[in-house]
Amino acid sequence: MPVDIPKDKWPGEVRTVTLGAAAANGGTRGSVVAVGGEKALPFMHFETDTPHRPALAMEIMDRLPEDWSPLLLEFWGDTAKDPAVWAKAAEDAGADLIQLQLSQTGADGNPTTPDAAVAAVKSVLAATGLPLIIFGPGQADVDNELLVPVAEATKGERVVLGLCEDKNYRTIVAAALANDHLVTARTAMDVNLAKQLNILISDMGLPLERVLMDPTTGALGYGIEYGFSVMERLRLAALQGDAMTQLPMIVTVGYETWKTKESKVGQDVPGEWGNWLERAINWETMTAMTLVESGADIVVLRHPESMKRVRAAIDELMTVPE
Repeated sequence: MPVDIPKDKWPGEVRTVTLGAAAANGGTRGSVVAVGGEKALPFMHFETDTPHRPALAMEIMDRLPEDWSPLLLEFWGDTAKDPAVWAKAAEDAGADLIQLQLSQTGADGNPTTPDAAVAAVKSVLAATGLPLIIFGPGQADVDNELLVPVAEATKGERVVLGLCEDKNYRTIVAAALANDHLVTARTAMDVNLAKQLNILISDMGLPLERVLMDPTTGALGYGIEYGFSVMERLRLAALQGDAMTQLPMIVTVGYETWKTKESKVGQDVPGEWGNWLERAINWETMTAMTLVESGADIVVLRHPESMKRVRAAIDELMTVPE
């Protein structure tokens, strides 16, 4: 006897956001990435088609990161000393996007200058044809100082500038508006805060089709349940018709997972934790897949093996039974 599966039909949908610009649109990217467009909860293929699969970004830095796990530094080796070489290696590893993290100081310990930031970004753009996400160091005044000239130097490429937070969104949004870029809006794990920042950005005149939403999260075992809940509620609000939550979500999984003890420490830990490298990759992979299933449209990773495993899992989730 056939069984009728109950189906939800939602009044709202997530906006589609396109990252990167090819030559036909004034840019130089060899590929562009579209995310969003969902009209149902993640992977509910029996209710409606999933227009765009979650995208995978690889995080790189403008110089050798001194605070990353030794496992990551051992894997990337000398590649991590040159952002252009690192970006090409990330593309070869299967990334859909590159996230370039600018440092507050250079390798010599002096503050990163706008010229140095622009040079790093331009070298990455020349080395890879993938769309680019550019994050400042995370200090509002320094972010503004570096991201404005970067936005001007990459006009037309439709890069994503971040991070827009309540204390510095005006400058970054203005730079995005003037140079045809996108932004990432980050808030603490709170539905109302996320919605409020989206309203403020929209009020400045930036179309919401050029905004990604980062609700922040924790790593596996570090408050991920709350992060999952916030993302799920944001997605439900979007599908129910709340225009200010109808934005694709980006999550920085690599940053969150590789700073945990389980990923970063290999000595003086319980033996039952098992092999250090396998444990760390599992931590990143499981965190990523948990958030993908809560509605993440872009996940940012640090290890190629994690990316390989997450891609395989998404491939399986995207398969529609005959």
